[in-house]
Amino acid sequence: MSPLDAPQGAARALLRAVRTCTGAALVLVLVACTSASRATSDSFRLLFNREVEATPAQVAANRFPQIQLRAPDMSAVMVLGYVDAGQQTWYAGSEAVFTLDRDGLITSTAGRGRQVQNRISGDSPFHRLTTLKGPVQVQRHYDAVPAYTVSVPVTGTLTRRGLNTVKILDQKHELVHFEERLEGGGMNATNHYWADPATGFIWKSRQHLAPGYAVELIQLKPYRPAAAQ
Repeated sequence: MSPLDAPQGAARALLRAVRTCTGAALVLVLVACTSASRATSDSFRLLFNREVEATPAQVAANRFPQIQLRAPDMSAVMVLGYVDAGQQTWYAGSEAVFTLDRDGLITSTAGRGRQVQNRISGDSPFHRLTTLKGPVQVQRHYDAVPAYTVSVPVTGTLTRRGLNTVKILDQKHELVHFEERLEGGGMNATNHYWADPATGFIWKSRQHLAPGYAVELIQLKPYRPAAAQ
């Protein structure tokens, strides 16, 4: 059975557990997960250091969706564990878990002593990147551990820039560059997104989860819902 077919009840239980653990406890949660999810997290392991970078052959050899992750404290190729109610749960080996929404935005992460949850209040302009023209505001709220901050408001201003050529696994993509200026709650930073001009799919992004902590994501083998195939 594919990990994407895991029962939703088990998926929700794992996600709740992941959101309440840090450090070594996260490893125990992953060991206790379903056999399908465990097979996914073990199927594509690369050493955690700042030099990790997947090759086209490595990505092609793995049948699961994959994302290149780069952060200040880790570098890895993440594999998709499961999808539940539109939320995608990705494993960076046994070190961390990242949850993305259908637009490719990070909604939570746990592991390596850090837990963050990020949510957008109201209508999300990321649902309509193909038609976005002028600047638009994005109201976010963050919860973070070990900072013990809850519902910290951060205002983003999303602006469409020009086309950029982005190379991913030896293939060139002509993508629209968007910038999101973040202010409030200690944030003074800019998120970057590179999206397909026809579909709005975000192939590459650099997203801030906390002041001074940015995560870069590159879609190597994207997850495609059945309806979108």
